[in-house]
Amino acid sequence: MFIEERHQTILDMINHNGRISVEEITARFGISVESARRDLRILEEKGLLKRTHGGAIPTHQVALGKPSKVTCKVTEIYPNYLAIAKKAVSMINNNDVVFITSASVGYLMAQNIPDNLRIRVVTNSIVIAEELRIKDNITTILLGGEMDNKGNCYDAFAIDMIKHLRFDKCFITSAFISSNFGLSIQKSKAISFWNALIDSSKETIGLYPTEKIGFESVVSICPANRLNKLITDWDALEEDLSAFDEQGIELVVVEKD
Repeated sequence: MFIEERHQTILDMINHNGRISVEEITARFGISVESARRDLRILEEKGLLKRTHGGAIPTHQVALGKPSKVTCKVTEIYPNYLAIAKKAVSMINNNDVVFITSASVGYLMAQNIPDNLRIRVVTNSIVIAEELRIKDNITTILLGGEMDNKGNCYDAFAIDMIKHLRFDKCFITSAFISSNFGLSIQKSKAISFWNALIDSSKETIGLYPTEKIGFESVVSICPANRLNKLITDWDALEEDLSAFDEQGIELVVVEKD
């Protein structure tokens, strides 16, 4: 097989599976680890993929970001998302008041809060609130306002409620995060919402799987260093993490089980 054909097959595998590992490349093509990493480096230089610690993921169009779902409920659990969610839950103390993001990783957090942890949770997601309402150890505050088709509220009514609240910890995510462009999203209407949350929180913790790191969406919410901590996974590149570290963000990298 010519190298061009191998590169095209690698790209086809990434587009089909959402990622590829160095081990998959070496097994598929019978080449060395060094050759596999060189292939990924060449393809990244051409802007055709983004390397990770253990392989590569697709690049994303700026305007689109990651495909969105109707709700934040999780139908397929990705190991890195679950590991990040569990690490986030482990940072919550008894009697904390916390905000949980309206995203799939936030839904996984809600599912994994232990029964012996007594806390108050604020969320703008009716889906997450529904998950939490059956837990006797949790008091839930649902931010109101005009609801979008995912069951989330971001408007002026929700922002006004936030201004009357204070959080010990705020767990948030966005479409992407980069050291230069900060936290970014596709639509500008939620900028004020996310900044109000950060302003009302003693500690802001970003939940960012590798797939969200190093990319930029259309609109910047705020600089990356408005996060106190960033939780990511084992596949994140050291060069990406170093850039956040230089901005004074505490990095928490979860390990693969």
